[in-house]
Amino acid sequence: MTEAARAAAADPAGVHESSVPVDVNGLPHGQPVLDRLVALLDLEPIEENIFRGVSPAESPVRVFGGQVAGQALVAAGRTVPTDRRVHSLHAYFIRPGDPSVPIVYEVDRTRDGRSFTTRRVVAVQHGKTIFSLSASFQIDEDGIDHAEAMPEVPDPETLPSYGELIGELRNKLGGIANLPRPIDVRYVTEPPWTRRESGPSEARNQVWMRADGTLPDDDLLHVCLLAYASDMTLLDSVLARHGVYWGLDEVAGASLDHAMWFHRPFRADDWFLYDCSSPSASGSRGLATGRFFSRDGGLVATVVQEGLLRVRD
Repeated sequence: MTEAARAAAADPAGVHESSVPVDVNGLPHGQPVLDRLVALLDLEPIEENIFRGVSPAESPVRVFGGQVAGQALVAAGRTVPTDRRVHSLHAYFIRPGDPSVPIVYEVDRTRDGRSFTTRRVVAVQHGKTIFSLSASFQIDEDGIDHAEAMPEVPDPETLPSYGELIGELRNKLGGIANLPRPIDVRYVTEPPWTRRESGPSEARNQVWMRADGTLPDDDLLHVCLLAYASDMTLLDSVLARHGVYWGLDEVAGASLDHAMWFHRPFRADDWFLYDCSSPSASGSRGLATGRFFSRDGGLVATVVQEGLLRVRD
């Protein structure tokens, strides 16, 4: 843990101090806010194969799904040799997380093979499992190599920031729209809260993202930051198809399961494109897929998530 991250962990509510930069709408962002996310992912070991994590002082009514996924992956990675990189994870969101109490992560060392290592993690609160994750790690190996090309999109520097886009809607949207922002998000497609005014549209959402600051050279941390960010904007592609959006329409939703495959090394503090689309929605569930591309066009990760989406007329 960096010294800045240690200070952030000791003072998680300090994101509104005068020394912390704010965007045009007064939302804290930048290196101090990113350091607090790094501290959030630096779990406390309390016993062999058991770790404890906390939520930020400012949280939604439920623990953010990307947070518990990132923390669970940290717990798994802390039990794996450093020469093995995570290449896939599969997770289920079982119960809503309570941000007011710590989360205990219990790691099962399922298998240690010559090339692959498998771990299973359960996250527990109030004596019940709220989340489960299986992750597989592999040594670096040479082999065949190909990837889909990145879509042609504008450079992130040419696009407005989230704070510039959200404007006066921030208070109406509530929830995560009002929280400190450790991830810089730049919309390539029209933001879903304005697209809804013209009704249903293509089931697609594209954003540039990056950790809003500089991260240490820790491969596991960069992967866990990407897992955290992957739960942001993903289900927006489902809602776009129906011309509705969180906080502005009668939409209730939650992540049900989440799968990721990590294809190539990357840095989470460099720009990456998150290209999301939705192939199907039915039975109050929506399926979304996402592809992460590095700034130079490399496909670095693929995401699939099914979410519960109840939309009232």
